[in-house]
Order: sequence, then C-alpha cells, then structure tokens
Amino acid sequence: MKHFLLPFLTATLFGSGVMAQVHQDKAQYAPPVKNDFWETIKKESDSFKKDQKSTTFRTLQMDFNGIDIPTSINEFTTITAEEPISQGITGTCWAFSTTSFYEAEIFRKDRNRVELSKLFTVYWQYVEKAREFVKTRGASIFEEGSETNAVQEMMKLYGAVPEADYNGMKNGQPFHDHRAMVQEMQSYLKGVKAQNAWNEPVILATIRSIMDHYIGAPPTEVNVNGKSYTPQQYLQKVLQLHPDDYVTLMSLKSEPYWEMAEYKVPDNWWHSTNYYNVPLSVFMDAIKNAIKNGYSISIGGDVSESGKNSKLGVMMIPTYDIPSAYINEDARLLRFLNGATTDDHAMHIVGYAERKNGCWFLVKDSGSGGFNNSNDPGYWYIHEDFIKLKMMTATMHKDAVKDILEKFNKK
Repeated sequence: MKHFLLPFLTATLFGSGVMAQVHQDKAQYAPPVKNDFWETIKKESDSFKKDQKSTTFRTLQMDFNGIDIPTSINEFTTITAEEPISQGITGTCWAFSTTSFYEAEIFRKDRNRVELSKLFTVYWQYVEKAREFVKTRGASIFEEGSETNAVQEMMKLYGAVPEADYNGMKNGQPFHDHRAMVQEMQSYLKGVKAQNAWNEPVILATIRSIMDHYIGAPPTEVNVNGKSYTPQQYLQKVLQLHPDDYVTLMSLKSEPYWEMAEYKVPDNWWHSTNYYNVPLSVFMDAIKNAIKNGYSISIGGDVSESGKNSKLGVMMIPTYDIPSAYINEDARLLRFLNGATTDDHAMHIVGYAERKNGCWFLVKDSGSGGFNNSNDPGYWYIHEDFIKLKMMTATMHKDAVKDILEKFNKK
C-alpha cells in the first residue's frame, strides 16, 4: 500500500501534474465597519433618560433671612492684597492662598506691589512629593493638596519668581486645569511601584517632563529692571523675603499644648512637626490681634458646612449645629476626629469687621465658591465662630505672635 500512496495523493491534489488553483483572501486598509445597532442603543437609552423625571439634589442649608450679615467688602477694615485669582480645576488652594499672603507681606514691609507665581511653587512641590514617594517606596501620598507652610518650605529650597514669568498656562488657556497632568503622574508612579523600579533621577526627570508638557518648565532666571536673578536671588535680594520669619499655629486638644506638633492630615504629606499647638482661646486671639494690627493670615481647615452660602459669600455656624457659647476645644476636636471637619481648603484673611453679632473676617479665596459671591467675587465674609470651630491652622509673621512664641522658647 505505501508504494502507491504518494502517486495517488499527488494525482488527487494536482491532477494530471497541473497545480490546482487555491483561493487567496484579500485585505483592505479602511475605516472600521460602523456598528449601527450600538448607535441605536445609545440614542434610545439617552432619549429614555431624558424622558425620566429628574430628582432634585437637596442639601441642608442655613436660612439667612433676618440674619445680620455683611454684604460688601466696604464694611471691612482691610489689608492691601492683590486681586483674587481662580485656581481653576486644581487642588492648589494652599499655594494660591499662601502666595497671596506673601504678596501682602511684601507690601506691608516695603509698600511694593508684586504678583508672585503660584505654579512655580506647585511645580517644585510635585518634584519633592515624587522624591518622597521614592524614599518611602510608594508609601507617601502623591496628591494635589498640601499645607500653607509648604509654600515657605518650597521658597527655602527653590526661591520664587513673578507671575509674569511663570503662570503655568498655555496661550489662550482660560483656567488652570491639572486633571490630565495629575492623572498621568499618578499612573506613572503607580507603575514605578508595581515594577519596584526605584531609580530616583529617572523618576524625577519623568515627573518633570510630564509637568513641562502640561504647565511648562519653570524659569531658571528672571529679569528685573534689566538685571538677571536666579529664583533664590529674586527671593532674597529683590523681594527681601525671609521664609523663616513665618510660623504656623494650630489648635488641637489631641496634641500637647505649648509644644511643636505634627498636623496629622493627609495633605501634610511630609509629616511636618513645625506647628505651634496652642489652646483655642490663644489661637483665636492670635488671629484677631494679627489682623487688627495689620498682619494678614493664611488659614486652612474645613468649609463644607450648612452655614455656608456662596451666593451671599457667607460662612457661619448655625445654632442648630452648635450654639456659639458651646463652641470649645472639645467640640472642635470631636469634629476633627469623626471626620466632620476635614482639611479641605486654604484661604487668606485680609480684613475684619466688628458687628453686634461678633467679629467677621474678610477672606480672599481662589476656589470657585469664593468667585460665586454675587457682591464681591473672590471673597467670603466669615464669622468668627466658623473660624473657631472649623479652621485648624493659621500661618502668619512671627512678629504678630511674639508673646506666643516667647512661651515656646521658654519651654
């Protein structure tokens, strides 16, 4: 059988010695076939949604009818500060508020008006966050938020530049928007951690290249009156600003009073212990005395309360939450520990007004809520009880709190 198998197969496949024609499929390079049914699904599903009765989202809000509240910036004694600037879609309130604070400090000291770059500080903060991410092998937090005293730390490391030299936006860009940039940096670092690829120079260079694409590379020199300065020289020689002249107070009963302590929140990503922890009465007196003596303050804390109305530009604590007389260290700490008070926003106190129902503060804000104020966009009118219950930290010049610092020095 095996002697006849090959000739048989050959004759069968090729027939009379001539190769049979084999069909060959062809390909074309063209747009994909449109899925008309998928389009039908989307169209009819969207139409169904529109036909459904929408449920109005509701929140508990204070009724301000009959309440004595400020309605204009003109009712306040104010400190000179630059005009409010929107932080856009970013989590950089800490940089905007505290940079505004330093601008006010420069004017207070030498009467020079200057607008400083917020994004210069933000850029280098991300670099330091990435460095810490490597150091801790991915255990540290890499998010947008930070603290008011972070600006001070970045100035010490990198200096400062004018806003005109680095605004972090492309030509024609209406608002800051860091969503894509932050997502790309976080995705990259997530991959670094997954691969256990802890090459710090490469990681920092990559983080910088991502930021350079979205917000541009920060300048290494700036020109002032025909003379070039590095950012450090600009800080020291032109602005004559000394970061070590500024301190940050906090008031939390969970830490020992009259001692330096850590502010234990996620945005204190470098675990700074440079917070002067004082009793609540001292904290409030320091803020009131500072603003009344011509010192502005950068504050940080929680702004998510029912006594907040962005159209009116008002923040206060309603009695159905807690009566004014009951706001004390325990009420403050309770809310901090149970999460009702979070570290979600930083702003700049630039004025005050004494009214029959207490002291009110004029507060400059870079967030969208402040710009929703129908009377003074970019500002809030905040009652002292709101500061007392909800604001956790306050950055100011050391001269504004000499008596407080003396007590720490003695200890």
